Amino acid sequence: MKVLGTIHDPTFTGRTYNRLDQFFLPYIKDERDLPFVYLTIRISFILIPLAALLFMPFITGWVWWAVAAIHFYVSNFVFKGPFGLMLHCTSHRPFFKAEYPRLNNYLPWILAPFFGHTPETYYSHHIGMHHPENNLEDDDSSTMEFQRDSLRSFLSYFGQFFVLGVHNLLGYLRRKNRNKLASRAMTGEIVFGLLCTLLCFVNWPATVLVFLLPLFIYRMIAMMGNWTQHAFVDFDDPGNAYKNSITCINVKYNKKCWNDGYHISHHIRPGMHWTEHPVFFQKTIDKYAQNQAIIFDGLDFLQVFFLLMRKRYDVLASHMVNVNNAFADEDEAIALLRRRTQRIQATMPIEVSVA
Repeated sequence: MKVLGTIHDPTFTGRTYNRLDQFFLPYIKDERDLPFVYLTIRISFILIPLAALLFMPFITGWVWWAVAAIHFYVSNFVFKGPFGLMLHCTSHRPFFKAEYPRLNNYLPWILAPFFGHTPETYYSHHIGMHHPENNLEDDDSSTMEFQRDSLRSFLSYFGQFFVLGVHNLLGYLRRKNRNKLASRAMTGEIVFGLLCTLLCFVNWPATVLVFLLPLFIYRMIAMMGNWTQHAFVDFDDPGNAYKNSITCINVKYNKKCWNDGYHISHHIRPGMHWTEHPVFFQKTIDKYAQNQAIIFDGLDFLQVFFLLMRKRYDVLASHMVNVNNAFADEDEAIALLRRRTQRIQATMPIEVSVA
């Protein structure tokens, strides 16, 4: 196991802004989100032109496949993670100021479909269901009822979500009288479906590569992420954010994807700015120890996922941070990891808490 050392994940420090920065700053709500502006510009001027080329009738044969390969690499290995977590951050905290409402539609309605996000569905699911329900029984993406170190269970989880996820989300939102969110999600699904149908008549291979394959990849990656973030759930206190989620520190992923590894503190304070998580984590570290919260140093979510599927609890425990000697030894940590991956059948109302 590890002791808590220096945190290397990104925080905000004051800086001098150049003229281009000063041009953009009046439009955004928080100066700390200026990196989002430049990421948005890069995606707009790199990924969208590549996608457009694939629909051009004069791009054929090996040239088409070359462009397709470049597009696939850029979309999935350069931009997908940073964009997805930028969308996450701007779902919790609006990107642009209230006087520029149309600009806040650019990410979910223009860029998101190129990454497999149907417009508005992510917001409606994440803000309208996942956070209010906190991975408990009414959360359709809850991991509780699955054996969370089993690949077979994960495939069942993903299959249910992929086939029934939107249907169940709409049903949930209507039951909870969140009809506006349900309408937004339904509109986004219909528009995306119509767009893909029409584009198939123009160029079906390009439509598959640009929109439909990213839809499958995104939902697979999203479910792998959510599965891992909520893989270790305490049977006796599943509504406790310290005991139903994990934190990953000191990983490149946090630099690339806006401190997404701080999932415990994100559930405790969903509206907290992404640059504040490392400081908040250190200020509240005693609560992590009191709850035997799971903190991995040097492992990101995907690494945790694959180790979990291989049941490599020894490797997972070796990367755990033993805060305030919350664990007597590595064997105790392994026992806790195993216990928190066990299937939980929710049979009664469970209180949501953050300890």
